[in-house]
Amino acid sequence: MAHPSSAPAPAPGHACSGTLGNHLARRLVEIGVRDVFSVPGDFNLTLLDHLVDEPELNLIGCCNELNAGYAADGYARAKGVGACVVTFTVGGLSVLNAIAGAYSENLPVICIVGGPNSNDYGTSRILHHTIGLPDFTQELSCFQTVTCVQVVVNNLGDAHEQIDTAISTALKESKPAYISISCNLSGIPHPTFSREPVPFYLAPKVSNYLGLEAAVEATAEFLNKAVKPVIIGGPKLRVAKAQKAFMEFADASGYPVAVMPSGKGLVPEHHPHFIGTYWGAVSTSFCSEIVESADAYVFVGPIFNDYSSVGYSLLIKKEKTIMVDPNRVTIGNGPSLGWVFMADFLSALAKKLKKNSTALDNYRRIFVPSGMPLMREKDEPLRVNVLFKHIQNMLGGDTTVIAETGDSWFNCQKLRLPENCGYEFQMQYGSIGWSVGATLGYAQAARDKRVIACIGDGSFQVTAQDISTMIRCGQRTIIFLINNGGYTIEVEIHDGPYNVIKNWDYTGLVDAIHNGEGKCWTAKVRTEDELTAAIAAATGEQKDSLCFIEIFSHKDDTSKELLEWGSRVSAANSRPPNPQ
Repeated sequence: MAHPSSAPAPAPGHACSGTLGNHLARRLVEIGVRDVFSVPGDFNLTLLDHLVDEPELNLIGCCNELNAGYAADGYARAKGVGACVVTFTVGGLSVLNAIAGAYSENLPVICIVGGPNSNDYGTSRILHHTIGLPDFTQELSCFQTVTCVQVVVNNLGDAHEQIDTAISTALKESKPAYISISCNLSGIPHPTFSREPVPFYLAPKVSNYLGLEAAVEATAEFLNKAVKPVIIGGPKLRVAKAQKAFMEFADASGYPVAVMPSGKGLVPEHHPHFIGTYWGAVSTSFCSEIVESADAYVFVGPIFNDYSSVGYSLLIKKEKTIMVDPNRVTIGNGPSLGWVFMADFLSALAKKLKKNSTALDNYRRIFVPSGMPLMREKDEPLRVNVLFKHIQNMLGGDTTVIAETGDSWFNCQKLRLPENCGYEFQMQYGSIGWSVGATLGYAQAARDKRVIACIGDGSFQVTAQDISTMIRCGQRTIIFLINNGGYTIEVEIHDGPYNVIKNWDYTGLVDAIHNGEGKCWTAKVRTEDELTAAIAAATGEQKDSLCFIEIFSHKDDTSKELLEWGSRVSAANSRPPNPQ
């Protein structure tokens, strides 16, 4: 976009030609959005016209609002920011679940809603798409708990400021924003929109220098006295934009580097100090032993919840822990220093540490490579661990893995990511069905990557429709649909008849959605030989198509990690009430 100083001056008599819709479209382009995911409704149609008119924006119609929100989430993971547009209340409450998920993962998603006519605010009129009361605040109330800022634009005079405030707050806080725009305002010229938007400027956050100095000194003293310290990367590395500083710290320290399950993809796994995923009892082999036997552990950007702590069973002691949050450092049972930003802290700490490879040497001593693959009979049914051995061989710097909630969490977690290979999943919110929309959004944003999505049959049934949008957008994703006849993750936590689902002809469904328009290829796979042939086709003659490969597996063919994790989470869920 042109810098305002070089932007053409408005023609005489057209000083007021800019409109709110036009301004919003330019703002989205300016912050890096090129694709907006939408579902039309009568309150947002004029606004959609303005987004369509913006040459640098591509409007992508989704099958439903939930998937449009998931797509904006996936897009934000690849681009740093995403956007979706829905209509008032019926659309807003439908997208709400996806926005809550984006909030849990610290993703700036701009959720734009076409709202009622500005003349209807403050009246006793009852409108359609509402619950039948002359009160338009139900949707706003719902969004207040899952967005960092909410604005209702029903007056052109301060619309400019409201939109800019909402967008800049979302970017600064790395959380979703809610913007409601009255349906009659988008196309009206107004003097506040008469020029190109001034380029966005967010003042950089600078650490409190004295706090930073104190935190570095205290941490360096703590770690330099330790015998076998380790580092564990967590999911908030992304929001803190601290991946580069994290590697400076890892290189300088010589400590082994593990990653929390929800931080996978944020720490380079090809690094020589990398020892795997720390997930308590279901960690990568030999990783938890090194972490839990350390006398100091540095957790960088962690989120500890019942899932990541395997039902609160981690063997971690607070007095041995350095906790590095995006803007705070806490040292063991000692001081907690605020307004100290993660990237600043890690870079400064790297310069103060003595190199110590004791824990890494211990890891290399105890490490035993995984065993030989088992022999197989001819036409033996395909096992899931064999499937993931083949997926491992597909990975490269031009691929991204998207793992759906379920056993794919555990199987994908074991994949070793080569340099620049992306990895995304939604562990904190864990909304089944998330991956279909997220795959659509991520693939649209990251055109240089081929997405490999691993989705269970139960999850796919929640959001299957937007395979249609992937085909319309010409995406080249490879989807492995793992058909094991139900909600396997729920079975391992607590089984019941509700975990069995109606089996679909999944490739038949995708073929019907394809309907001869666009490039789409499907295959059913029951044996390893069929899998090898399907992968060869997907990466060969069908490399420019959306490839949908249905894998048939036994309902009890789960990762050993899910069996252990499910038992522990079940135990945590079923704790009896404390005595009153």
